[in-house]
Amino acid sequence: MNPSKGVLFYGPPGCGKTLLAKAIANECGANFISIKGPELLTQWFGESEANVRELFDKARAASPCILMFDEMDSIAKTRGSGGPGSSEAGDRVINQILTEIDGVGARKNVFCIGATNRPDILDPAVIRPGRLDQLIYIPLPDLKSRLAIFKAALRTAPIAPDVSLDVLARSTHGFSGADITEICTTASKLAIREAILTEEERLKKVEAGDLDEDEGKADPKDLMITKKHFNFAMSRARRSVSEKDLALFEEFAEKQKAGRGEAATNFKFDNSSSSSNDETEDENTDDLYA
Repeated sequence: MNPSKGVLFYGPPGCGKTLLAKAIANECGANFISIKGPELLTQWFGESEANVRELFDKARAASPCILMFDEMDSIAKTRGSGGPGSSEAGDRVINQILTEIDGVGARKNVFCIGATNRPDILDPAVIRPGRLDQLIYIPLPDLKSRLAIFKAALRTAPIAPDVSLDVLARSTHGFSGADITEICTTASKLAIREAILTEEERLKKVEAGDLDEDEGKADPKDLMITKKHFNFAMSRARRSVSEKDLALFEEFAEKQKAGRGEAATNFKFDNSSSSSNDETEDENTDDLYA
């Protein structure tokens, strides 16, 4: 069978859609090309489409290759909608992308990944079967994921032994991965700033003759990110994804799930020889495609 053409990651901003695409390329050992949507658009007639052709030619030459379209909604808005950001040039660009994904020309091992936090404005042709037909919702991180994000963001940082990452993870319900990273960055900056101020005070005392040159010098091993640094960082923390935004993503996910079952909801092969096992088989199949 032919491999799938692509996948679409959608979900709130800051949840690791771009990072996930990079991880996929690294795990499978393929070449990786990342392209931001607006980079393809130019003011000259026909040049935007040429950029798309050159991009796919480069990907085919480097196959096996993963082509990552970040901020897909900027170049794949519904054609002919006339809405903000929609234009004739944008329509031509998405037409060219769809043609390239279909692969009428040379068939090479190129896999497309799209990432967007506005799946509701995408052109339906982009996510039809045979193109970016696998839709994967990347939600806000749960408790286990938040703990893993804290550990990853602080893996090289010296943390005081009494700082509990489990408590931090439980206290950041509803935070995205980017929000958690910001907390870690703020705490680290505060610890660095405090160490610099302490050293400046010591140098002033040395100049005044109150201390010897090496007296009172801090040992680098003693410089740590402590509870007070995290307390300050948590007081400045902010949630970048509101409940209203989450409701939109949940609604889109439910709509896609309902749309997939409309055509053949009541269809089932009549298999009298194994009718007793039908319910068990259906449950196993549902688990497989969950």
